[in-house]
Amino acid sequence: MLKCPNCGHLNYTRIAPAIIVAIKREDKVLMAYHSYYKTNDYSLIAGFVEAGETLEEAVRREVKEEVGLNIKNIKYFGSQSWPFPNSLMVGFTAEYESGEIKVDNFEILDAKWFSRDEIKRRSNISISSWLIDDFLNNKN
Repeated sequence: MLKCPNCGHLNYTRIAPAIIVAIKREDKVLMAYHSYYKTNDYSLIAGFVEAGETLEEAVRREVKEEVGLNIKNIKYFGSQSWPFPNSLMVGFTAEYESGEIKVDNFEILDAKWFSRDEIKRRSNISISSWLIDDFLNNKN
């Protein structure tokens, strides 16, 4: 917090929570090509939590909105401060339940299931890379 030395007003930093999820289907993970990326890389589904919803509800909503799938067994994975400018990224794993991939063509331009040998390793500095490493290293 910041405190004004003159009047004592307290200003607390606002945090915008966001979710990211690794969705598994058998021995594959879902990755998507985002419209705002400047590279051809595919990444995990992510999005901001809306007021009034739980983190798990945000995971379900983002997945349904962006790729049209239903998921189950949502489990907390970990979190990472993401100060660009004020986010807290909360990571989850989930399993595919039903549906066919149908991208929104706004945020997501393409999505597909990747096997372990189709994924190139990335730097280990973000929760996205930690989730992908978890998928690559855990075959159960």
